[in-house]
Amino acid sequence: MKIICVDDEAIVLKLTVSMCENFEPKPEVYGFGGAKDALSWLQDHDVDVALLDIRMPEMDGLELAARMRELKPDLPIIFLTGYKQYAIDAFALHASGYLLKPVDMERLRAEVDYAMRGRVVEEKPEHIEVQTFGEFNVYVNGKVLDFSRSKSKEVLAFLVDRQGGYMSRAAIFEALWGDEAKYDRPMQKYLDVILASLRDTLNANGIGDMIERSKGCLRVCPEKFSCDLYRFFDGDIQTVEAYHGEYMASYAWASMTEAYVSHVSGIM
Repeated sequence: MKIICVDDEAIVLKLTVSMCENFEPKPEVYGFGGAKDALSWLQDHDVDVALLDIRMPEMDGLELAARMRELKPDLPIIFLTGYKQYAIDAFALHASGYLLKPVDMERLRAEVDYAMRGRVVEEKPEHIEVQTFGEFNVYVNGKVLDFSRSKSKEVLAFLVDRQGGYMSRAAIFEALWGDEAKYDRPMQKYLDVILASLRDTLNANGIGDMIERSKGCLRVCPEKFSCDLYRFFDGDIQTVEAYHGEYMASYAWASMTEAYVSHVSGIM
């Protein structure tokens, strides 16, 4: 399930997003501080339910709801507001719900469940193919994934190479920069930017669950994608025969795995 939250009050928006992220099963949640940004995003993305504040500058929640319905006629919309007087206008738009702030998680969850009742959520399974032999690339439904930062792509490559093991931020940094840079505060912040860019790229392509985070560490979830390296280790004959001595050719840290794969395949 995908949920969009729109509220111009940053603290309230953060709280609403946080409550939604604690639903089970965990949904994808997108928060926006302005109606125009939310509307622009909605033009290119599917969503299952919208949670909207009403009193916002530039474009209020009622107008936003009407504009959203032009794009997604069947979109369930729930208004979260501190004002009772908008209820008639809200239901004139056939809103699915109207909650007065402050909203607690239990009431919000119940309202979302009610809005989704009878609505069939079409899950669009994404086929993810990770190529490690030769150059590293990721394909989503046959289309190569474009990374806005080369270092973000390299982080994902490193995690794939680690085959589902949790990697600390320090270990990721060492793989990407080695002795070329010191792991000081500025570089830690730069790594934050790299990791955020990777997260945004995966989320934007509907494959955010490809990576799992726990206690500051990251790992790929091998069950979420297909990978030539993993098929090689499983003994798949076609994959073994497809290996020609190159593995993640652009990354120096990949040399150890390359040497091992070459040894196993008899290419030395």
